[in-house]
Amino acid sequence: MTTKKTLIITSIANDKHPVLTMFAKECASRNVPFVVIGDTKSPATFELEGCDFWSVEKQLILPYELAKITPTRHYSRKNLGYLIAIEKGAEEIVETDDDNIPRAEFWNEKNREAKGNHFEDKGWVNVYKYFTKEKIWPRGFPLEDLHKEQPDLASCSVKTTSCPIQQGLADENPDVDAVYRLTYPLPLNFEIKNRLLLGKNSWSPFNSQNTHWFKEAFPLLYLPSYCSFRMTDIWRSYVAQRIAWECGWSVLYHEPTVWQERNEHNLMKDFEDEIPGYNNNSRICKELGDLKLKAGKENICDNLLSCYQRLVDIEVIGKDEMTLLKAWINDISKLV
Repeated sequence: MTTKKTLIITSIANDKHPVLTMFAKECASRNVPFVVIGDTKSPATFELEGCDFWSVEKQLILPYELAKITPTRHYSRKNLGYLIAIEKGAEEIVETDDDNIPRAEFWNEKNREAKGNHFEDKGWVNVYKYFTKEKIWPRGFPLEDLHKEQPDLASCSVKTTSCPIQQGLADENPDVDAVYRLTYPLPLNFEIKNRLLLGKNSWSPFNSQNTHWFKEAFPLLYLPSYCSFRMTDIWRSYVAQRIAWECGWSVLYHEPTVWQERNEHNLMKDFEDEIPGYNNNSRICKELGDLKLKAGKENICDNLLSCYQRLVDIEVIGKDEMTLLKAWINDISKLV
């Protein structure tokens, strides 16, 4: 059965971009809506069959509170794409970037119930370790925990749990931090096909590059604006994981279904933008873990407010974030 699935990318590329063109063609052939969110650096005209492109000018006339106050030139404008998809009836949202190329498996239907090795009360889990014998860690993993002994899979029972957030890996140019890129060689392909379920009191970052969301988790899509571009999806993932525990959900990490031909980056600029993460990733999760949140998915929005208020209080996210978050909650509450 075909589900109401929408693909979302934010990009400043033009309408001839080969990856956007490929996604548009693939989505059209599968009757999957494809939303691209532009920004102030986007081209003046963008016409790509099979693609629903939203310029900043077009975004500003959206009937959402968030549309008027989200900063430009920030990845968090993707939040508007989520709202557009939800208003148009999306029941699943798939997000990626314009330098990720999908394999055939990327398009497979997914089940929210997933089976795999279940991690609970394991602390920081370097999920990449279970997909390769090479030394590697995901962007957002605390550097101070890199030498921590990781749990043996035999200690993690195989079970089936509800996983409305599912993270796929990427081959060739995996999502790693600038420290890794400056010190280890790439490309790298993951050769082991494990499926890992991270539950309560087990942490690992997940990104926005190959991520599948089911409807019940849509409020957790929110990307913060008043933090570094390199941290927005990572810190979102920490908040989402913490709240998922209160819903009885796990986060699924599975084998690569894309490979990345990475856009040009200045690695030292990436390093600079990641310093807030290197200094605070572990601290953030300790603070979130210590929060007393409300159980049940009906309390997701209240828990979002509690989590982000704590991040504002410890001064890792700017205080203006709360205005945006409240607008997001008001907007999405009218749609879901």
